[in-house]
Amino acid sequence: MEKIKQIVLDTVKEAVFDEQERLIVTVSPKELHPLIKRLKENNDLPFDFLVYLIGTDDGEQLTVTYLISSSKNPSVEIILKTATADRENPLLYSVTDLYETAHFNEREIYALLGIRFINNPDMRRFLLSDEWVGFPLRKDYNANPALNPISVESRDIVDLAPRIMETENGELVEEIVKIFEDDDYIINIGPQHPSTHGVMHFRTALDGEIVKKIDIHSGYIHRGIEKLSESLTYPQILHFTDRLDYLSANINRHALCMCVEKAAGIEVPERAQYIRTIMDEMNRIDSHLLAWSAQTNDLGATTAFIYGMREREIILDIFEKTCGGRLIINQNVIGGVMFDIYADFQKDVKAFIPYMREKLKEYDRFFSHNVIALGRMVYIGNLSKDDAISYAVTGPAGRASGWSCDVRKHHPYALYGQVDFKEIVRFQGDSYARYLNRLDEIEESLHIIEQLIDNIPDGDFCAKTKAIIKLPEGEFYQHVEASKGVFGVYIESRGDKTPYRLKFRSPSMALVSVMPLICRGEKISDFIGIGGSMDYVIPDIDR
Repeated sequence: MEKIKQIVLDTVKEAVFDEQERLIVTVSPKELHPLIKRLKENNDLPFDFLVYLIGTDDGEQLTVTYLISSSKNPSVEIILKTATADRENPLLYSVTDLYETAHFNEREIYALLGIRFINNPDMRRFLLSDEWVGFPLRKDYNANPALNPISVESRDIVDLAPRIMETENGELVEEIVKIFEDDDYIINIGPQHPSTHGVMHFRTALDGEIVKKIDIHSGYIHRGIEKLSESLTYPQILHFTDRLDYLSANINRHALCMCVEKAAGIEVPERAQYIRTIMDEMNRIDSHLLAWSAQTNDLGATTAFIYGMREREIILDIFEKTCGGRLIINQNVIGGVMFDIYADFQKDVKAFIPYMREKLKEYDRFFSHNVIALGRMVYIGNLSKDDAISYAVTGPAGRASGWSCDVRKHHPYALYGQVDFKEIVRFQGDSYARYLNRLDEIEESLHIIEQLIDNIPDGDFCAKTKAIIKLPEGEFYQHVEASKGVFGVYIESRGDKTPYRLKFRSPSMALVSVMPLICRGEKISDFIGIGGSMDYVIPDIDR
């Protein structure tokens, strides 16, 4: 870290350091971009991965926090902060030229906090319409429904984007740019379309049957979960995580529990750690089975879809007998798990392992080498390693492009540091590599469960906690390896029973953001298959 500090001191005139779990550096708005650029271009350890970008209303100023890491060593992380005191016309500098993932994140901050970013090429609001009155994550936000009445009338989409650009002379110029060319032929894919895997709207310009450009519209089911969380206690917030990526419900809830437990100093019993890890991996298999089924269905293989649902049903039965939930698995609670395992849990899980392995062989024979399937996946939707990192595409999709980014390996949590498993990495970067990665990860999940299932220790399954949990003042962050990639929970506490600011880092947001890149030049008929290979879930974005 001393080398990193020296880079900071060599780059900026004034910086404030704070060493906690991660190095925190606070700089002025003008010096943020040069500092991040210097850190990103550092030869020894390039900080080329923007993990999250969070806006906060601190009262006197509007603050933006950046967590950056290195693809060479993801265990090294730095937090950078900058702020503006101008609440009427808050402006900060964009980092979209350094990290492609910053595009949607900066637009989200604009929608929810009103901060516009200089040199971002598209400053439309993300998640909210441009007609929305007020900025919901500001502490003085007026939530009167009369200001934003619900309308069932359809609105014409305006393909224009405002932006603020800085000239070479340092002047700021506001302008409006066209999203599409005047003679572009545009079709709408979604929002009501089964193969968009949720309520997502892709405005797609075509050249014949070739995708020329995609403009993404989100926010159709935006629920304001992060705003709602500011008025709820930490145990009350738990159920929200199940409803983000509902296919990673147990893993998402695990992340929030760990973030609170770490902040509050709560020690989780060993028995609970075993149950959590096993349930997480069962949840991962459940999610990958649905991803496999949906992708094969997107490519026209209805029978394969039914096969995947058949195996997934066995896992859901185990979940139901464990905690009563099938899709929404309300098992993890702060301090451990809500319910102990039932009498035949180990027997049922052990019976599932060889059964699932046989079915993986069946999938391989039935679909993985089908000549039509290969023609729809091999060399289709190519994503390079550099682009995966820049767009922050993690999980099986990122690892299919050669990027080692598994949180279980680089930031071990629960029992992942005590089990043996391979990180599945391929280098082709196409739809087929992403397809194969999920099937191979199912095998690794079975291997992890196999090592734990006979060794669950006796003892408590949940630590005793206070009815009202107050976290100490500070900022806390915990990320986990969800089925679709890095899922993160950020909590800023002011010492109360409710969070001052809570943010969920969505892996699906990155998966969707890269679609315009990997679909460009592909046939419109392959758009659906490429989306299936990315395996995004829209409620994970529309938080």
